[in-house]
Amino acid sequence: MPGPVLHVTGARPNFPKAAPVHRALAERGVEQQLVHTGQHYGQQMFDVFLRQLDLPHPDVNLGVGSGSHATQTAAVLTAVEELLLQRRPALLVVYGDVNSTVAAALAAAKLGIRVAHVEAGLRSFDRTMPEEINRVVTDRIADTLFATSPDAVAHLGNEGIAADRIHLVGNPMIDTLLANLDRFDAAKARAEHGLDGPYVVATLHRPANVDRPADAAELVHAVHAVADQADVVLPLHPRGRERLRSVGLFDHPRIRVLEPLGYVEFLGLVRGAEAVVTDSGGVQEETTVLGVPCLTIRPNTERPVTITHGTNCLVTRATLAAEVEQRLRAGRPQTWPTPPLWDGHAGQRIADVLVREL
Repeated sequence: MPGPVLHVTGARPNFPKAAPVHRALAERGVEQQLVHTGQHYGQQMFDVFLRQLDLPHPDVNLGVGSGSHATQTAAVLTAVEELLLQRRPALLVVYGDVNSTVAAALAAAKLGIRVAHVEAGLRSFDRTMPEEINRVVTDRIADTLFATSPDAVAHLGNEGIAADRIHLVGNPMIDTLLANLDRFDAAKARAEHGLDGPYVVATLHRPANVDRPADAAELVHAVHAVADQADVVLPLHPRGRERLRSVGLFDHPRIRVLEPLGYVEFLGLVRGAEAVVTDSGGVQEETTVLGVPCLTIRPNTERPVTITHGTNCLVTRATLAAEVEQRLRAGRPQTWPTPPLWDGHAGQRIADVLVREL
């Protein structure tokens, strides 16, 4: 093999996706290097994720930090290009749909280095989402595309990508979830946060919900209506935090705002919830497997399989409180469908394909 496999991660959601792939390639004796771009910084939480997911400390941390989409993408593009020229990897593996994903893929493609995209083919068909632009561009650049669900395979085929480049492998993030299932302690989460009754977990950070004051105020009004029914525990992303504070999010006595949590702590909290309110992509997938009703405050989702084969439902800010009331009345489902191949072995399937290609 002419060089190592380089994994590029840029944000916390990338780590649960990368961990099973890295582990499976290590079992096959493949030389690897882990690159963290530093798109999401905060060293303490970063170290917690690495430790909990049993990932090695990155060989390289580019430390690009925050900035506008253009600034951040350009910084990653420049830094990754320099790194690729030094390391000359045989293959670059990118994950998800963050700015680091598209920037690293572009740098590699222009240097003639093969690119594999894990979580390819997801589409919301909403070009106002920066992530949608990143998904589409990355998939056009990638040589090997790993899809998590049949709808993603169909999207890639409809866009003219050759079938022999597309592999339906399942979801490596679910590999990580299933491998750690026994560590998600709902009772411990309840005790730590003083929760003695039904509660709802919320994660909110999308620009469409928090950037404009009018949208943020409407969102806060909806979340307050949820808190009238049950405690709301909200690990709050730095993005949008001050905006939500300024329009009164913290004013309701049953809303508990937390700092971002580690992977195990967060999913322990989710596992014990009666419902989750979110605008995040990954949470839709995690709740699908855990059987927790998920109410996604967005007009669309790039993960429709979580609706057809899971517990997810799209809601508006206006309908959120009524939907939560319905879930609280009905209780947690006893059985629910899960998507095909979300079985804990996606990382192994990805590694098998990559080893054949290498």
